[in-house]
Amino acid sequence: MNLHELVSELIVDTKGTVDGGLFTLPSADSSLGVFLPEICLCVTIVLMLLMRVFKFGRRADAFYFAAAGSALALYFAAPWQHLGNPAAVPRMEIFTGMLVYDPFSIFIRSLLLGFTFLFTILTKLSGIPDREDGPDIYTMVLGATLGMCLMASANHLLMVFMAVEMASVPSYVLAGMLKGRRVASEAALKYSIYGAGAAGVMLYGISLISGLLNTAHLPTIALVLSERLPTMPPGEMMVLVLAALMIMVGLAFKLSAVPFHFWCPDVFEGATAEVNAFLSVASKGAALALLVRVAIGFGGISPEGVSPGAPPVAATQAAPNEAQAAPNEALVAIASGDGLFSLADDEATHPSHSDQPATGDPASPEHVPPGDDLGEPGESQADVVVSSNTAIEGLKRSQDFLAKLIALLAVLSCTFGNLAAYGQKNIKRLLAYSTIAHAGYMMMPVAAMLVLVRYDQSLAQTAIASISIYLTVYLFMSLGAFAIIAFLRNAMRTEMIADYAGLIRRCPITVICFSLILFSMIGLPPLAGFIGKFAIFASLVDGYRLSAAAGEPAIFLLVLLAVGGLNTAISLFYYLRIVKVMTMDPEPEDRRPFVFSDVSIQGLYIWFLTLPTALLMLNWDVLNRWAQAAGMYLLVE
Repeated sequence: MNLHELVSELIVDTKGTVDGGLFTLPSADSSLGVFLPEICLCVTIVLMLLMRVFKFGRRADAFYFAAAGSALALYFAAPWQHLGNPAAVPRMEIFTGMLVYDPFSIFIRSLLLGFTFLFTILTKLSGIPDREDGPDIYTMVLGATLGMCLMASANHLLMVFMAVEMASVPSYVLAGMLKGRRVASEAALKYSIYGAGAAGVMLYGISLISGLLNTAHLPTIALVLSERLPTMPPGEMMVLVLAALMIMVGLAFKLSAVPFHFWCPDVFEGATAEVNAFLSVASKGAALALLVRVAIGFGGISPEGVSPGAPPVAATQAAPNEAQAAPNEALVAIASGDGLFSLADDEATHPSHSDQPATGDPASPEHVPPGDDLGEPGESQADVVVSSNTAIEGLKRSQDFLAKLIALLAVLSCTFGNLAAYGQKNIKRLLAYSTIAHAGYMMMPVAAMLVLVRYDQSLAQTAIASISIYLTVYLFMSLGAFAIIAFLRNAMRTEMIADYAGLIRRCPITVICFSLILFSMIGLPPLAGFIGKFAIFASLVDGYRLSAAAGEPAIFLLVLLAVGGLNTAISLFYYLRIVKVMTMDPEPEDRRPFVFSDVSIQGLYIWFLTLPTALLMLNWDVLNRWAQAAGMYLLVE
């Protein structure tokens, strides 16, 4: 390949076409075209830095720049358009394979951008940060959001590390944003030290994986492992296990999963409630998306998808073939109402593992863009299916190890988080342990996915869809809880649970909203939290049912289900304690006079966040369809 061909290929990958020259606008099927939300964040960050350099902060409020930038980025992400017709958005590796663009990345980054927009409104209403520090703080917020969007799209281990660091470093600064407060400085110091250690361990694990497998590209890692794992020598296997454990250290740190949670309670207590909301929702959402990417990279086979320059819409216009059949059938199921909570027939819909082909040489599946012929010349579609099944079978040891490791972290996180929350007197510290428990719940479907991928890829993708549903519900629950804490802090000058006594007499509607949010965090029907937990538990049941039907019962999924149900009951008590203090305990005699109106702008913001929590059960079909669409094209059908 000569220099002219290399340049042309680079232009096509970046801009989608070579027509019109280097300075034409990128097309929608190019790396830059699908990267517009992140570019909007970058432009907004540069504008706010210029505000700081030229001292415009006192004359122009950085809030408006941050809100406009996040809203414009959400507009370019356009989940209502892409997730409404996911067949038109097949998997596309962008920037020479470093990132991937698919419905899952669209869903997660839309969730992150929507949260960032709501978060900037919260900071404006709570008064933190002030106008002078606004450009600095909002730059950190958008910078961290940019890193989190890259985490959701990471397709290469180097990009995994870079994205984690881009999301983490601004978060360290945000934890200590209240200058002059010793507890805030301590929180930032602990957070940065733990983060630096976890990042170093993860980077060493990445170097071991890259050296052992001679690649850092996640889909290629899965293909290489499927060929080498069945005959891998014990020495190489030990290095592989050690590398996987090291990478999991970095991911567990971002998830604040036990035993890498030590920073979380202290940071949440020292940082502001606004920053706690950001760390609780955005950081965990991006870390879960990255966990899914890494789990698939080590335990699943990703479809080939399309290349930049091939219009995604062509997927819906190509001649039907076997590669298209499964996604189209999934769309029919979603449109007909069959989805996350539908019951499947064990024999007809989900054949047992023993019925699947298990012979043939380990080979990578040859999935090509829709509309092209499958496989090499002379190769039948049946040969491609056999190759896919053989490759997945070759990953069995990796799938079992990762599934049990993630299940162990989920059990420890749920149990420890809920038990440690009992003795807390500070509301932020209590919710810190609550977020640890919720991280455990959200890790459970990843373990189920790694089991289901051997038996039914569509149900494996449904397990991932349950994470998307839980994350959406969790966004409103967590942001609403910390918003109430921030507003009450401004009014009462306290964050102790005991000082919330008798609040029902001062601001009854706010107390009712807070109570509904706490009940939803428990998972009580008919609130939205019940939808998320039911979806997660359903994926565990599916994983055990299909593995048992194949004669290889995944008992640990039943343990996860039992632990999840037990911890849900345990969490009932400490959440109800807060409600009891607010509604039944008498007001303290030494309470300072304060005023907080339920019908103020802050009160309306609380209502806005509480309504989805309380009413989503009445009509959650759109969320279900979007979540199902987000799971498409993650695994070979």
